Order: sequence, then C-alpha cells, then structure tokens
Amino acid sequence: QVHLVESGGGLVQAGGSLRLSCSVSGTMFSSNTMGWYRQARGKERELVADITSGGSTNYADSVKGRFTVSRDNFKNTVYLQMNSLKSEDTAVYYCVRYTPYGTNWGQGTQVTVSS
Repeated sequence: QVHLVESGGGLVQAGGSLRLSCSVSGTMFSSNTMGWYRQARGKERELVADITSGGSTNYADSVKGRFTVSRDNFKNTVYLQMNSLKSEDTAVYYCVRYTPYGTNWGQGTQVTVSS
C-alpha cells in the first residue's frame, strides 16, 4: 500500500522560511510526477507546485520566485522549500503522487504564517 507522509510544517513569522518534506513508501516514485497542493480555511484546494520524473517544475503564480520544489528519487522524497513566506501562505499543505490510474495523497501538514 502506498503512503505519503508530509512533515516540516509549523508556525513561522512572515518573511521566514520552511522546508516541507513528503516521504513516499510502498512504491518507487521515480517515474511519477509529484505535486504540492494547499488548502486554506474556507477555500478550495489549489496547486502550489509540481515536478515531473525528469525534474521539470511548475509553480502557481502566487509562489513563483519564493518556493522551490525538488525531489530525491533515492530517498523517495519530494521537498518544498518555502521562502519569504506571507500570511496568505497559511494553509494545510498536501503532497500528491500522480499515476496513470489515479492519485495518492498525504494527510497534510499545517503551515501558519504570522504577520
């Protein structure tokens, strides 16, 4: 069974940084596109960033230049480095693994940015 576990969330002041990690178990994910989504209270879940198996990346306009997604296929882990955090980045952040048959989601990690 495939499991995705996010970690690294927490409380940070505006302008600060956090690094989220998503560890994947139960499968090798090197051939999968991986993504990060977030959901703020009262809002719909939105794509933050994704990274293909070849390392190509895609970012939401709201995080371009501040967030960086990366992956370590040997560790079966994907990362989201978040810099220059803003209060509007406050949300639960979810990791997702895309497959031809569907998606696998983690349980999410809370990121709270205080202004």
